[in-house]
Amino acid sequence: MKELERYARQTVLPEIGTEGQRRLLASTAVVVGCGALGTNIASSLVRAGVGRVRIVDRDFVELNNLQRQVLFDEEDIAQGLPKAIAAAEKLQRVNSQVQVEPVVTDVNPDNVERLVADAHVVLDGTDNFETRMLLNDACCKLDIPWIYGGVIATYGMMMAIVPHETPCFRCFLGELPAPGTTPTCDTAGVLGPAAIVIAALEVTEAIKLLAGQEKALYRQLLYLDVWSGELERLTIGKADTPCPACDLGKFEYLEAKEGSWATSLCGRDAVQINVRHETQVALPLLAERLRSAGQVAFNDYMLRFRVGEYELNVFPDGRTIVKGCADPALARTLYAKYVGM
Repeated sequence: MKELERYARQTVLPEIGTEGQRRLLASTAVVVGCGALGTNIASSLVRAGVGRVRIVDRDFVELNNLQRQVLFDEEDIAQGLPKAIAAAEKLQRVNSQVQVEPVVTDVNPDNVERLVADAHVVLDGTDNFETRMLLNDACCKLDIPWIYGGVIATYGMMMAIVPHETPCFRCFLGELPAPGTTPTCDTAGVLGPAAIVIAALEVTEAIKLLAGQEKALYRQLLYLDVWSGELERLTIGKADTPCPACDLGKFEYLEAKEGSWATSLCGRDAVQINVRHETQVALPLLAERLRSAGQVAFNDYMLRFRVGEYELNVFPDGRTIVKGCADPALARTLYAKYVGM
């Protein structure tokens, strides 16, 4: 019982108890994305005693992260640490009972199944719809519950997805939004407390699953604006037509039939992001969104956006060339930050 002493305030809860805590300690959770949501999620999971927490992220710590990404500090920036590494180092000192496994990689169709295959639950800390569709495919295929969460500006959404029991993320979203049509944290901003609240809701749903309290899941989409106090619970139903993912087992994002891919352009210090599905980007609207984040110029054929040392050239079909960058993973990060998908 000594191993449970640190969880005394948690095991006294009838919803968890000693048996529920033992289940948590025997569980594996995968956190995909280690930003505003992911840092709060990972911290709560480790403190709650989830036995193994894998943190997957492709990015490095930057100064503008510190406003809302709670596991990082200025020393992490000085050392040039990847987010997953910095987070794991902090959390291993918080709870030595659990295993914190950092993975520095870009989640893609080639590795996503391997990254989540042994998970009892997957939690969403990502910043783009394409990765969420990929997670949805992998979790539906492998029959792994996952928790969707997203935050922008002062509001966020959260939904627990249990494959073949609840509607999946593709049931909810349908198809990917066209590039440039959805706000991102870099263009619309994000309030730190909004991320804390949505992360807390995600972890609560995960704890229910891991502690054997699946019947207590919300089974609805929760929408919350922390600034206005607006709260909505929306029931997501199944469409009249079968869902390609959870009904038909057609995992088009896993098979790389949907989404995007990145190609390094030889000798040009640039990466091209290509969009697989047919789309049309409204360049004037995208330009308006990007003006607060950098220098923008556009015509009928291309939008040029400069931010720091990078330049993004966005074409009406969604294709984007990221200049000043030879790393496809970094290019995808910049694309997700500013163009969005």
